[in-house]
Amino acid sequence: MLRIFTTLLAFQSACVAASTKLLHGGTIIAFDQATEQLRIVHDGSLLIEDGWIASIFDTSSPKDLPRGTEMIDCTDKIITPGFIDTHRHGWQTVFKTSGPNAPMAEYVARYSPPAVRPLFTPEDLYISQLAGIYEAIAAGVTTILDHAHHTWTPEHAKAGLDASVDSGARVFFAYTFQNSSAEFGIPEQITQWRDLASSMSSNLTSLAISYDEWATNPAGTHTRAIIDLINNSGTQVMTTHHVGGPWMLGNSPQDLDHANILDSSVPIVISHASYIDPSGAALLRKTNKHISITTESEMHYGLLHPTSHLVLDQASLGVDTHFAFSTDILTQARMFLQSTRYRVFENTLDRWQIPDRSPLSVNQAFLLATRNGGLALGRRDLGVIAQDAKADIVVWNGRSPALLSWSDPVAAIILHASVGDIEHIMVDGEFKMRDRRLTAENYKETQDLFLATAKRIQKALSEIPLPPLERTFPTGSPYGYVLPLHV
Repeated sequence: MLRIFTTLLAFQSACVAASTKLLHGGTIIAFDQATEQLRIVHDGSLLIEDGWIASIFDTSSPKDLPRGTEMIDCTDKIITPGFIDTHRHGWQTVFKTSGPNAPMAEYVARYSPPAVRPLFTPEDLYISQLAGIYEAIAAGVTTILDHAHHTWTPEHAKAGLDASVDSGARVFFAYTFQNSSAEFGIPEQITQWRDLASSMSSNLTSLAISYDEWATNPAGTHTRAIIDLINNSGTQVMTTHHVGGPWMLGNSPQDLDHANILDSSVPIVISHASYIDPSGAALLRKTNKHISITTESEMHYGLLHPTSHLVLDQASLGVDTHFAFSTDILTQARMFLQSTRYRVFENTLDRWQIPDRSPLSVNQAFLLATRNGGLALGRRDLGVIAQDAKADIVVWNGRSPALLSWSDPVAAIILHASVGDIEHIMVDGEFKMRDRRLTAENYKETQDLFLATAKRIQKALSEIPLPPLERTFPTGSPYGYVLPLHV
């Protein structure tokens, strides 16, 4: 009996040890909750217990650690929180390289959900979503708000959710409510959403909501049903697309305010928010709602972001349709930092004056990529290294060719690092990439299935003729001449 009891204790100790880790000897980019500023800890240690950050030590050799703690040497390494992506369409990963020069008008005609629906089985969608999330994890993205606008049938909707759960990332799966067909419209989708929510068992994937008819149907039956679902279902976040200016795609802060949803207690993320105006910005601040700037996407498609830098206190970063560009938030942060510097410097130089400072710092860009994403999702425990925050961690090789000789770790990451410098990635305290290799047991199989699906779908895409872009865009604005450049 004593032997059985002793064996049980040993087993329990092993279970505790497996969930307790110490990252020691590295430089930690921590966050001071009191001052709301980054705090750099050199030669420090990070204790992780049961998926949470238990302690941050100013020494590489802390005392009195829990018995059986796994020791992870981070000497010469930089430890950061994982990046947070507040706008992504993961299911479109399978289109990769098929639209390298496509402006938004071509995206709508060739790659948007209505255009490609006939090409996807639920199995295709599952593997595309799963491969895309693995790609994001490998780039240091540990949390994703996925705008899942592939809810054409119950099977397609569930396939995307299942892939999100199986990925091991922290995913807010924003099920899109849209009138896909007479048989599976918004009422049927609400029923499925409730059924899925009642059966959710993942501690990393959460069911969220996306809806894009706030401007076109602000007081309709379906919109009222969505508002009721948002306010009474326990969903953690709602998201919507908004692109203003000549795009006229609606869903602005004003549209959401007119629909009586903007002041909901549920976090709301408005993706792109291109051409946001002072009234919209004031509403965001009043209701503490956020935007997601998808830097590279907005440049690639011609959406632009001419005013986003004026509302950075309510902003986060996203990736969008990464089949046509980078999948990592680090690139979005770097591009936004430098393009914003260009925009603001130009204003000064156009007045024949010399800029006397930089308008945006590397620390601010780092916070946009990390903590601000957590705030947008209503989660102060995400995107920061602080006591009682979730242990979503990225460890960088500080002796890589790109980072060699760094002194400022934030500048090193934002200005010099690449995803190739990442050594380890943790989500909820568990390794998702270790020693530069994804830990997913089925990754080789995922690669093979994804490649087969991509080959077939991309071939089908290439055979679809692109409709002529004549007269006006679907929202009514005319097409305009673009000056071709020659090399």
